[in-house]
Amino acid sequence: MSLSPSIVVVGAGPRGTGFLERLAANLPELYAGRPLDVHLVDPHPPGPGRIWRTEQSPLLWMNSQAEDVTMFTDETVALEGPVRPGPTLAEWAGIDGRTFPTRPQQGAYLRWAYERARDALPAGVTVHEHRTTALRIGGPREGRQRVWLAGAAAPLLADLVVLTVGHLDAEPDREQRELAGFAARHRLVHLPPDFTADTDLAALPAGEPVLVRGLGLAFVDLMVLLTEGRGGRYEGEGDALVYVPSGKEPVLHVGSRRGVPYHSKIGYALDGERPPLPRFFGPEQTDALLSGTGPIDFRRDVWPLVDKELGWAHYHRLFSTHPERTSLAWSDFEKAYEEAPPRGAEIAAIVAAAVPDPADRLDLDALDHPLDGLRFASAEALQHGLRDYITDDLNRRHDPAHSPDAAVFAGLLSVYGQLLRLGKRMDPGAWWHGFFSYLASGPPGPRLRQLLALSRAGVVRFLGPQVTVEADEERGVFRASSAAVPGEWTEARALVEARLPDPTLELTGSPLLRALYEEGARATASGLLMVDPVDGRLLEHDGRPHPRRFALGPHTTARAGGAFTRPRTGGVAFGQNDVTARAALTFLRDRECRLPTPLSA
Repeated sequence: MSLSPSIVVVGAGPRGTGFLERLAANLPELYAGRPLDVHLVDPHPPGPGRIWRTEQSPLLWMNSQAEDVTMFTDETVALEGPVRPGPTLAEWAGIDGRTFPTRPQQGAYLRWAYERARDALPAGVTVHEHRTTALRIGGPREGRQRVWLAGAAAPLLADLVVLTVGHLDAEPDREQRELAGFAARHRLVHLPPDFTADTDLAALPAGEPVLVRGLGLAFVDLMVLLTEGRGGRYEGEGDALVYVPSGKEPVLHVGSRRGVPYHSKIGYALDGERPPLPRFFGPEQTDALLSGTGPIDFRRDVWPLVDKELGWAHYHRLFSTHPERTSLAWSDFEKAYEEAPPRGAEIAAIVAAAVPDPADRLDLDALDHPLDGLRFASAEALQHGLRDYITDDLNRRHDPAHSPDAAVFAGLLSVYGQLLRLGKRMDPGAWWHGFFSYLASGPPGPRLRQLLALSRAGVVRFLGPQVTVEADEERGVFRASSAAVPGEWTEARALVEARLPDPTLELTGSPLLRALYEEGARATASGLLMVDPVDGRLLEHDGRPHPRRFALGPHTTARAGGAFTRPRTGGVAFGQNDVTARAALTFLRDRECRLPTPLSA
């Protein structure tokens, strides 16, 4: 049995690469001269992993601009370890920073970032790549861990295990199982939640109607692969963009809870005075919540603070940049806003008196329900109404006159950092992460212009909000309706769930995470793996951090948003990686079974 210290990292995509980079950065200080084996376990290529693998279609884009993507720390990141700067994707690839790169371009950047981190490891540290799946972790709490791999007779031995598994497949929930059974009985097509690039879309025939639930980023990928991916093309540009069909496209009837696509990426830079954040939801308020003994409820205890914080960002920007659209001195508004309780009639009255135009006021509830109460006389009227809505959104998100929207984006990033501190005591739930993505992580503007062109061409048809899908046993079809067009039903022999599977431990497709859950790893009500926000250690069923197991990423309560880190924005995920890497190296340095004499450097 080998006595060399070892770390097994399960998941070698962007998060695993980020952890490896922090490991390399901190090794000289915390573990210089000692031997170490680092085992990376992932069936997909290290660096890009599954989601960003380079062999997928170049028609698929990132939803971030090239200048907004970095894998490297800078002085804005809260770190104990050293800052190791590096190029953005735009700088590395030599491309226009305002472009939206293809997925393969990002995959190549991630592969290079991985190789750079690997090559930065000192002599005596050996990286072993295992292109397979981790099945189970075992071993005593105070002893070396064993990680069983698919296709291997003997487990890997690990002093520490770090889970950085990223987005995962999932077993279908009850609704999806019932829909799949209905589809099988009637020879229909049902495509459950999945990573769109991995979905077999050949089952969707040309010219036939397809019901689609979801208008987020998974839908955008679906739209691209079923149009340009089948030989269609665009002519013209801007508002005059026209889609020329190939004749191989299905007709996509798409709806969702909100009935509208995610807001477009903002198409301008936030210049001038920035809102001083945090103000109403910062360390002081988070400390106060954590000092209590009772449960923390997101809607009751946290959401009012989030609402006030985002409002502060919005109005600070409005008053400082567009004072002509306000009717009160900033000092007076600031004092009144500060003293008013979060949400409620008092703060609404203050805003109404200071901001004459309702379009300049921030209403998060209205943003979350943009079509509530609207009714359309016909399905055609709905198409025109939705095209007008998307056009207005595009214009707004590319007009600096509405720069308070960009300030709210900055506020959302600040809020996310505080929510991570509450992870051990509170899970904000799926609604918050969906709302964040809807406001802050939408598609590039050009994608929405393509959506408008597809709608005008009849390839995409909007269903509306609060979509209901039924399995009609008598007729043997799927049927969809929306309250926005009363009495209107759309029938199809195919249904696509355009979203990623929820990252729940109960239904995860990862045998390793499923085994951890069944063996008692602590989880939230929504199925996230609970970790200690201090250093990312897994929490056991009794609430104690496991000394030898860590986890980072979207399957945990320390999830740091879905987008890549923008340069000079504090890099919450980078800070998490640094803390976990330092905790791991400190543990190895101090472990009882270490080698008695360090090797020479």
